[in-house]
Amino acid sequence: MIQLLNILTGFSISKTCRSIAQLPSYYKSFFALKKQIKRRDRDFLISANYPCLLDKFESGGVASGDYFHHDLYVAQQIFKRNPVKHLDIGSRIDGFVAHVASFRKIEVMDIRQIDVNVENISFIQHDVMQDDEKFHNYCDSLSCISVLEHFGLGRYGDSLDIDGHIKGLTNIAKMLKSNGICYIAVPIGFQRIEYNAHFVFSIRYLIDLFEKNFNIQQFAYVDKNGDFFEIPLTEKLIENNCGCREWGSGIFVLTKK
Repeated sequence: MIQLLNILTGFSISKTCRSIAQLPSYYKSFFALKKQIKRRDRDFLISANYPCLLDKFESGGVASGDYFHHDLYVAQQIFKRNPVKHLDIGSRIDGFVAHVASFRKIEVMDIRQIDVNVENISFIQHDVMQDDEKFHNYCDSLSCISVLEHFGLGRYGDSLDIDGHIKGLTNIAKMLKSNGICYIAVPIGFQRIEYNAHFVFSIRYLIDLFEKNFNIQQFAYVDKNGDFFEIPLTEKLIENNCGCREWGSGIFVLTKK
């Protein structure tokens, strides 16, 4: 129930309670600072309250988790390979795309409009579940980072389609030139839909899905603790989803057949 309330209201109930508990300390510091300003006739006055109540209890930064490792790992792979044309489908502009744009040109395709006026980033609006011949053999490198699992659930304005991820992957294969490289990151675990957020895929299902158009060149995953592993896929790891029973994230580097 608490988790559902957090989702529906857009804020964390536990975080709100912790913040309220910090209000006495906040006001004590506030009035102490006002006394210093009055006593020393400083150049700065307090013009507004902007409470940041929990920052002092948090880490100075987080170098773990799905998005951190996805963005960094795939951007590093693209840097090493230096493709002629790289197309990204729907990945985070303020994460992965920004990483890549720091060292090369990248085209971004999304079903939703994106207003972008940044060097090295260009935008194409297109629904990847829809086939379009003008994008066939379009690029030699393509990324789809934490995106394929959303296709067909309507979350981003796409059509409801239980096979949306299959259609999207089929069209992604058509966009790539022969021997082109494709980077795909998706949730892995016991297979299910968490409506209307995303699909979660078993590794076995993904391997079968990729088989028609791709060879798996590299594999990495992020576990539920946010730790990163780059390993060869063994039968045991495939069957137990790398130990990610409920949630993990698989990163596949694929070559188009």
